Amino acid sequence: MNRRVKDLFAARESSDRDSAYQAFVELMTLAEKPVRWSYDVWDQMVSDLSHEDGHKRAFAAQMLARLARSDPEDRMLRDFPALAAVMKDEKTVTARHTLQSIWRVGRAGPDRVTLVLDALAKRFRECPGEKNASLVRTDVITSVGHLSRAVDDPSIEARAEALMASEKDAKAQGKQRACWKKAAA
Repeated sequence: MNRRVKDLFAARESSDRDSAYQAFVELMTLAEKPVRWSYDVWDQMVSDLSHEDGHKRAFAAQMLARLARSDPEDRMLRDFPALAAVMKDEKTVTARHTLQSIWRVGRAGPDRVTLVLDALAKRFRECPGEKNASLVRTDVITSVGHLSRAVDDPSIEARAEALMASEKDAKAQGKQRACWKKAAA
């Protein structure tokens, strides 16, 4: 890992919120493309998925989702269940950050698309009765829409349609369709 990336990871831990945020933004931007340093931080990110601090869990989930394209050893296949579990985090904001980022794993190839779609569909189906179920379902559909736009797989739209059609609440279904349209466009 080069010095700049090490410094950014260190700055992200800073008590200076502006410095920490700027480091966060830069790290996320760097990880949007394949990087050589993925395995220098991979195990720490996987460990942080269960950290007591929700901010660390959210950062780890977002970073791992981006690093999936920098994973020639296919570690994501092993570690995806831990990442997907954060979609049900006790802290709503942490769960939402994960839901909104997990689609990026699908950019790493067709087998990853299947992993992501299956996990998102499961989350969609299991959330009724939860406090923020409508929000979860909207985030799921938005994430599927981003994945659809990112990869060339016509089956993604059919999966999204099936999920939205299963929504019993017409108002919620309308909101999901609007989010799908916006994300998949």
